[in-house]
Amino acid sequence: MVFENSGIEKLIIEQNLLQETMNEHGCVLGGSWDYERMTFDFQYRVPEGTFYLRFPAYAISGDVGANDAVLQLMDPYIGKWYFPTGIEYGKDEHFPERIVEHAIQKIRAIHEDLAVHA
Repeated sequence: MVFENSGIEKLIIEQNLLQETMNEHGCVLGGSWDYERMTFDFQYRVPEGTFYLRFPAYAISGDVGANDAVLQLMDPYIGKWYFPTGIEYGKDEHFPERIVEHAIQKIRAIHEDLAVHA
């Protein structure tokens, strides 16, 4: 499920500010980066399974590995984790309404905090 037109996809932000803000909101970078991209995850563990709200971004200048990138955010999306195959994002996936509502609130809060710096 992609959360389109949230406003977050229009933000351009420095890497350090992005990482600080995402960490404040409980989103983890982990190993989800390379020299051009970063993806921050917020994990939901509920009885229906494990879900991830993902915030992707790509470098429009600088280098993520050198910690000096300026990043363009993209539409956030949510997926369900399956063992051993990984995260599925298909239209056939069911996402609990309370998870979707929380994800929308989190996206709005992150957008609000990042928009101040963008």
